Amino acid sequence: MKIRKIIPYIFLITVGLFVGSCTEDFAEINTNPNDPETISPALLLPNAIQVAVDRYWGHSTRFQRLNIDAAMCWVQHIARNIYINSEGDTYEVPVTISSGTWDNVYRNSLVNFESVLELAGPDGPFVNRNYEGIALTMKAFTFSFLVDVYGPIPYSEALKGASEESINSPKYDSMEDIYAGILDDLKIANEKLSVTGPAVAGDILFNGDILRWKKFANSLRLKLANRQAAKKPSESRAIMQEIISNPTQFPIFTSNSDFAELIHANVIGSRNKMFDVFSTRSDWNISTTFVAKMMELEDPRISAYALPLADGTYAGLPNGLTDEAAATYVASTIGPRFLDPEAPSILMTYSELMFVLAEAALDGDIAGNAGEYFEKAIQASFDQNGVEMPGDYVSKLGTLNKESLMTQKWIALFGQGIEAWTEYRRTGFPVMPAPNPAAIFSNEGVLPTRLEYPLSEYSLNMDNLSQGVQLLGGEDNMRTKLWWAE
Repeated sequence: MKIRKIIPYIFLITVGLFVGSCTEDFAEINTNPNDPETISPALLLPNAIQVAVDRYWGHSTRFQRLNIDAAMCWVQHIARNIYINSEGDTYEVPVTISSGTWDNVYRNSLVNFESVLELAGPDGPFVNRNYEGIALTMKAFTFSFLVDVYGPIPYSEALKGASEESINSPKYDSMEDIYAGILDDLKIANEKLSVTGPAVAGDILFNGDILRWKKFANSLRLKLANRQAAKKPSESRAIMQEIISNPTQFPIFTSNSDFAELIHANVIGSRNKMFDVFSTRSDWNISTTFVAKMMELEDPRISAYALPLADGTYAGLPNGLTDEAAATYVASTIGPRFLDPEAPSILMTYSELMFVLAEAALDGDIAGNAGEYFEKAIQASFDQNGVEMPGDYVSKLGTLNKESLMTQKWIALFGQGIEAWTEYRRTGFPVMPAPNPAAIFSNEGVLPTRLEYPLSEYSLNMDNLSQGVQLLGGEDNMRTKLWWAE
């Protein structure tokens, strides 16, 4: 009897010892390696970069193509020959362009950049200053993209949904405050990025080349300082002069070999999105406005931007025509640069930076010869497009002024429709010709100045949205001018 009573106790003690010994490793044993609790920055970074680039350069989903269907048409780089009254060219856009851009950039890009900052920060599990610098740079670029499209947006409270004190209805910040925050972040990014610092993985933009990230951060900071210069002259001038005066501390783009572009592979899902659109549909032609200017200047870059007709000439299509009127035209389609699945998606070029410096020098915001910067900008654009610049091209342009400078920038930005649209809204250049008599435009005939806020904000964040509209200084429509408009 004693033996029978002792055995159960021995068994319980043994089990207790066994359980105690494995408790320490219990979490490790029961952790699913395919569903980790903590994701490394290297896994978050690729998709975050891809979404930001995709939405800026050329998203391929119909009714969500901000760059292709809206911006490139509005700046008259291209024109639609079908579905004209419903997909952008007549200044009427589906609401999904606004909602698709807003939702995807916030949820699939900015949230992940914020997570990278937390994971790689001083208190995170993957401490790495270079990841922080990359995330700050891309966060700044992506917020600048959004604020230049909509105006005041959620910024300071926008990415706090998963924080300890979560904010699910973020306030709207003024464009002035957002620009100040972005410019500060870019300076911090340059300080954190170190070519002798720790390596990074998952960098699909520069493949871990930290010097190129520094150049992008500082070049972008120059561009955004110049963009706000008419509204905040002293602050902007100080930023630009700080960067230009110290190239060792603040390196910038120095050639076409180091500007910001995402290289693609000819694999489904990785191909250039413009290729996916333009190689499968024939809904667009080159705009008459663009072709006319290129012919006037005898600009050989037309061969990169457009395909010639059967007789070797180039012809354009007026913007804003009805489908029936557009069908009577025979016009050039988009050129070989945009029909290559491996062509890069461009965020910012060396040519664009030189135009920024030319404008800043012309305005007296930085030292230097505006004409020299201007010529470098044009030469870089020709080189970027694989076209030889005629020796007398710049001299034939006449006097350098804001209009001639911005017109050349508009030509060089072909494909970067959102950027060209922003510069047109900011400066009013190039001067667009009178509409074709057969054109029919919505939006009271006004070339859109911004996108309207998505409907989701009206249903989910109405109080703060109302505050945002007040900060906008006008109605939530596509005619209210943004803060930096000169």
